[in-house]
Amino acid sequence: MAAPEIGPPPATDHRPALHRGLKTVGALLIVLSAITPASSVFIIAPGVISQAGTGAFWSYAAAGVVGIFMAFVYAELSSAYPLTGGEYAIVGRTLGRMPGFVVLGLILITQLLILAVIALGVGTYLGVLIDGLNAPVVAAITVAVATVIAIFDIKVNAVVTGVFLAIEMIALIVLSALGFLNVERPFTDLITNPVVAGDGGGLTAASAGLIAAATAVAIFSYNGYGSAVYFGEETHDAHRAVARTVLWALGITVAAELIPITAVLLGAPDVNELLHSDNMMEYFITAQGGDTLNTVISLAIALAILNAVIAIMLLTARLIFSSGRDRTWTPKIDSALSSIHPRFGTPWIATILTGILSAAACFLDEKFLLVVTGTSLVAVYGALCLAVIVGRRNGTTAHARYKMPWFPVAPVAALCALVYVIYQSAKDPEIGRPSLYVTIGVIAVTVVYFVLVLRRRGGWNLTGAADEPGDGPEPEVGEESSAMT
Repeated sequence: MAAPEIGPPPATDHRPALHRGLKTVGALLIVLSAITPASSVFIIAPGVISQAGTGAFWSYAAAGVVGIFMAFVYAELSSAYPLTGGEYAIVGRTLGRMPGFVVLGLILITQLLILAVIALGVGTYLGVLIDGLNAPVVAAITVAVATVIAIFDIKVNAVVTGVFLAIEMIALIVLSALGFLNVERPFTDLITNPVVAGDGGGLTAASAGLIAAATAVAIFSYNGYGSAVYFGEETHDAHRAVARTVLWALGITVAAELIPITAVLLGAPDVNELLHSDNMMEYFITAQGGDTLNTVISLAIALAILNAVIAIMLLTARLIFSSGRDRTWTPKIDSALSSIHPRFGTPWIATILTGILSAAACFLDEKFLLVVTGTSLVAVYGALCLAVIVGRRNGTTAHARYKMPWFPVAPVAALCALVYVIYQSAKDPEIGRPSLYVTIGVIAVTVVYFVLVLRRRGGWNLTGAADEPGDGPEPEVGEESSAMT
């Protein structure tokens, strides 16, 4: 009599499960808060305008097209794998576990440090009311407050971020109204006659090269719509809802940033003074609305930054939680990181660790933070583009509920744009080139850890989570191949 075949234990046994309490609207509020359009308009957009002048309109419009391509990529992949591990969980299941682990390393470092970069902006805008604020201390306190809030139930966080997001959007509406109600030049000037600040003062024509270079920055101004996947295990009907959230988040973000930026470029009393101003948005608001309005909007932006810190804290904590569930570290650390709060159903230990590390990072040099986080996202985007192409070929994404139109136009076009971004970064000796070196270094370190630690102890387990009712079983990943078994 043949011995019975012994298979692996059921995949759903004792797997930590997050509380599935979000609907599409709740997930969308958190994702938009992580993108924080107001912070992008007030912090990132002035850099784009400095580089491209009034040609920034074209830069943001072109970045929106690239965003559409990447949103299609994110939507299809997250429809197949709406897992809280986000990008690394997807890449690991399509390209293989080593590429997946490399993506984990890149995203983990970027997310922890980007929290500090964003939090440091709170002191800048609170400084309108309180002089002499210590920026790192204010940033660390902001991270601590966000950590406490992030431990609560995900539905509570959706409400909190939704309220702050409403304030943020009102600030952008006011900014847009100031411009469109005080138009100083025709819209056709932005289209056919873009100008940029001249080196010796005055204005000069904005070249196509300057506009294209600024597009690289504008692309990152829209970034964050793909973070919807991190809440896939807490969203109802995730295989459909996450894809919808990604696409809606991009559409709203492009409108929320491009419209007010266009309003500023059309409504600035003096383009020359705007482009030579140290604080473009403060100049514009003060000129068209007065000092009091500038103060009120500055406080609204400080709240927007706090909101962004809360939202990014939520998704970073889930990334760390997933790494523990996938047995990335040591057994004790993995057990702690994958712990779920008994009342709130949230990864509370992972959230606290995220807060501690990010608060400490607030005291690092800001230029160092920008160098470390600068181009790692390019590598992650590139991996996702390859993942969606390979997933179609090897069948690992065949079960996706959403399929992008005009495949493979979106991933191929996005890859071309990313190559251009790398080229522009390599030309920048201050931030871009060092950032590329750091990204290469992180990739090397993660490969060494995978080979010397994870592979030696038997491999890396991408365990995922129990599927919601009505879904089929989650695909497994083979030992040395990413093909479905």
